[in-house]
Amino acid sequence: MGDAGEGLVDAESRLAERMEEREEEKKKARQTARGADPERVRQVESLKLARVEMQRQLELATHQARKQQLTQALAEIDKRIKQLSA
Repeated sequence: MGDAGEGLVDAESRLAERMEEREEEKKKARQTARGADPERVRQVESLKLARVEMQRQLELATHQARKQQLTQALAEIDKRIKQLSA
C-alpha cells in the first residue's frame, strides 16, 4: 500500500508544478498584452482563427472558383491582420 501513497504524492507534485507553469504563462501573457488595446487583440485573434479555417477550406476545395474565392479571402484577412497589428 505504500506504493499507492507515493503515486499520490507524485501526482500532487506534478499538479503543483503544472499550476506554477500555468501561472507563469498567465504572467507572460499579461505582460505581452500590457499597453495593447484588448479589443484590437481580440480582433486579431479572431482573424487568425478565421485564417486557419479559410486555409483548411482551401486545402479541401476542388473547384477552381472556390479556390479563388478562398485565396482572395485569405489575402483580405492578412491585410486586416497587418492593419490591426501596425
